Amino acid sequence: MPLVCLHGWGMNLRVFDGLRAALAAERRVIALDLPGHGASPWQVAHGSFEAQLQWLLPQLPARCALLGWSLGGQLALALAARAPERIARLALVSTTPRFAAGRDWTHGMSEPVLQRFADHLASDWRGTLRDFLHLQVRGSRDAAAALALLEQALHDHGQAQPEALQAGLEILQQLDLREQLPQLLVPALVITGQHDRVTPPGAGVYLAQQLPRARHVELARAGHAPFLSHPTEFTHALREFLHAD
Repeated sequence: MPLVCLHGWGMNLRVFDGLRAALAAERRVIALDLPGHGASPWQVAHGSFEAQLQWLLPQLPARCALLGWSLGGQLALALAARAPERIARLALVSTTPRFAAGRDWTHGMSEPVLQRFADHLASDWRGTLRDFLHLQVRGSRDAAAALALLEQALHDHGQAQPEALQAGLEILQQLDLREQLPQLLVPALVITGQHDRVTPPGAGVYLAQQLPRARHVELARAGHAPFLSHPTEFTHALREFLHAD
């Protein structure tokens, strides 16, 4: 059964090169670019979360395991709800059901911080993306090495288009998937980083508690990209999950 990987905001499919290599001898791994990221073209029609789901669904194999990282994890959750017969297992990495904080949600980014991020994106998208790369590895073991891999992926496969970045940020500001979680019966693995500065670990704990068939793994001294900073531990947890009965 193949494993399909969906990357996060501002990145591209090449962030999964190491994971693909680690699993190559045992499993087909398919990594996809989100609309307007990497080599994927951008169209105005791709701007909504629903449109991106509709765009992704035909690209999935008839039956697969699905791994989503950050924004890609939110898409993976929604795809599993939309087409449960297509998703055999669900791996959610540094994922949250709601990115923005609210009165009943403390595991998100505050509205003023999100607004400053949006303002910066509008005036200097390259600088915003550069700052976001550093935020993803902050507090992580081997942060410099993980940052180099993120930068290499963008260098080799292309940066996201500004319109795609803006649309993705608007999705992150508005999306709330909490109501869907109790209905998702697919086996799930939730992996969080102890020092994640983008998605607080508490969001992953909540996710694992609300998904009926989920288990949670927190990687010590990991940031927002644990598959890059902790490749051995990450691959071990994922392989164990994919091979479980």
